[in-house]
Amino acid sequence: MTEVSGRIINAIRAVPRGRVSCYRDIARTAGLSNGARQVVRVLHAMSEKYQLPWHRIIRADGYIALSQFQGGDLQAQLLCAEGVAVSETGHINIDLYGV
Repeated sequence: MTEVSGRIINAIRAVPRGRVSCYRDIARTAGLSNGARQVVRVLHAMSEKYQLPWHRIIRADGYIALSQFQGGDLQAQLLCAEGVAVSETGHINIDLYGV
């Protein structure tokens, strides 16, 4: 694992249960000004191996990025189980649930 990947993983792990963050903010926390895509790559490649709370990371506009069939439904279910309200369109109120 690279140093950058480690910083991204630590930032993802810091998002507490019942809260969300976005790819952009995770990248910024990890010290990457334009690293949202790197966050996506880390989540895709390392979520299972490092047991990352991938479901807590959403788009900056408050929507779940995954389609319904790519895991978006599962993400919504996991967030709801933590007390995060998810609309039928997959939107989360970042002002209310963001870190």
